Amino acid sequence: MNRRIFLNRAFQGAAGALCLARSNTAALVTSPARLSRIGVQLYTVRRELEKDFEGTLARVAALGYREVEFAGYFNRPPKEVRTLLERHRLASPAAHVPLAALRGSLQEMIDAARLIGHKYLLVAYLPAEERRSPDDYRRHADLFNEAGERLRKAGLRFAYHNHDFEFEPTGGHIPYDLLLERTDPRLVKMEMDLYWTVKGGASPLKYFEKYPGRFHLLHVKDMDSTPRRYFTEVGRGVIDFKTIFAGAGRAGVRHYFVEQDQTPGSPFDSLKLSMDYLRKLEF
Repeated sequence: MNRRIFLNRAFQGAAGALCLARSNTAALVTSPARLSRIGVQLYTVRRELEKDFEGTLARVAALGYREVEFAGYFNRPPKEVRTLLERHRLASPAAHVPLAALRGSLQEMIDAARLIGHKYLLVAYLPAEERRSPDDYRRHADLFNEAGERLRKAGLRFAYHNHDFEFEPTGGHIPYDLLLERTDPRLVKMEMDLYWTVKGGASPLKYFEKYPGRFHLLHVKDMDSTPRRYFTEVGRGVIDFKTIFAGAGRAGVRHYFVEQDQTPGSPFDSLKLSMDYLRKLEF
């Protein structure tokens, strides 16, 4: 075989391999994705937890949820909480803490988080008297930075969870923008509640584009089509989860927590409907 024939065949083989590689790459790019791990914010089953803490965790696990986000431990010590999570093969990457904890008992929260296995501690709500002006939000942003630094040193992260009032103009500013702009991206992440964001008239995707990497956690919560725009099971409302999830990579999302503040019947029935939808959702 002369050099010309050898090179020609070698080139053809390389070209074929390149085409195959491009084909495989295209398949990977266009192949739809699904959520690999779905969690639940336990506020959804708060009444059930109060009556039967372990039994509620067991039922959540039986529905297929693998992560839980706490909003209080119902007087259970951290060591017991961790034992129960391990027993039911659950992880708890995050927990909500009151704003007051940042001003007083944060170390206690940090100690509990490390024992239970949380990676994030979040403030989930600002009382009305704490959000009357842009300066209030600026003070909170500074407080969040301080908390974020303390958590960073402890090997944890701080995040903030929104409602709809952060999107109401206050003193010529959008409070949510003030919080994002004034907090240090290295120290303060966001847990975007999709229901409250949409109800507040904002676009999750626009925030994902403007502040990439800031949204480590999502509350997956749907809104019905009635004039009340009330809570409903995921997939039964008007929120476009398919499009939102497709943009979640840019947002930096790592955890997805189903939440339904109020349910028409048993919260376990609602959680099952949401899980059934999300398991099949491709984006």
